[in-house]
Amino acid sequence: MIYKVDTSQRCIKLKSEIVYLKKEIKRLRKTLKIYTPDLKTILKRRGFHIYKKEPSEDLLIPVAQSHIDEFYNKLKKYSFRLFLRDVIKYQNHFTLQQVSRYANRNITMQYLNYLKEIDLIEETTGGYRLIKRPIKSFGETLEWFISKLMEKEYGADSIWGIKFKRPLVGGDYDLIARVDSSILYMEIKSSPPKQIYDKEISAFLNRVDDLSPEISIFFVDTELRMKDKIVPMFEAELSRRGRRTTPVERLKKEMFHIEGKMFIINSKGSIAANIGTVLSFYFRRD
Repeated sequence: MIYKVDTSQRCIKLKSEIVYLKKEIKRLRKTLKIYTPDLKTILKRRGFHIYKKEPSEDLLIPVAQSHIDEFYNKLKKYSFRLFLRDVIKYQNHFTLQQVSRYANRNITMQYLNYLKEIDLIEETTGGYRLIKRPIKSFGETLEWFISKLMEKEYGADSIWGIKFKRPLVGGDYDLIARVDSSILYMEIKSSPPKQIYDKEISAFLNRVDDLSPEISIFFVDTELRMKDKIVPMFEAELSRRGRRTTPVERLKKEMFHIEGKMFIINSKGSIAANIGTVLSFYFRRD
């Protein structure tokens, strides 16, 4: 009988502590909001007013929210991202063989069945097709994924596909995030290095100069080397801008940095781990 009373009292005490902790969390969130403004406010202070953001025309994600978390986790796999690129490439009609270049047939069949389950593709005569068409590219979906990754893995306030009305520098900012009180800008390339040209490096550097983020990242979703083409293009563009002596230094493997604030990375290993390496280097540097 004494044991039952003790258990009951413990339950009451635990419930009371839970209520207190919930109130404390709410209080701390309000305090953090006061001392750490949201991303929109930080951008506004720098003279950047969001005109458009997060377009959905070419976004390939499940309609049902119940499928979003699993889809997000699937996108962590490089083979699944390559598979989706081929699905988009052949979106009007494709076969198993056409989308199995980067994974074996069994894995690809699993991917196809999964896309059917979440209503992204449907079977048609002799193959499959996307239900939502047309989709121009994998770009918006990759931006959406990395924005989610920044929020889930690093607690960042993140937006993607942003347009500003700026007099000199145009185009989209693929991703902007608030990490603590710092702004992170990321250019996200879903194309392989051979399809990236010097004008894209120039546009990236123009946006960095205009926004002045604390951290900027040029990300290419590939497991190929950055040293072969991307790094030389950065070196050439920096030289053209009168920064010939600014070195592009290796951070780790195929990750590079410029003066500890600008980074060039690929997806070898994992996107989350590589972004983590960048953040760790930036916040722990002398």
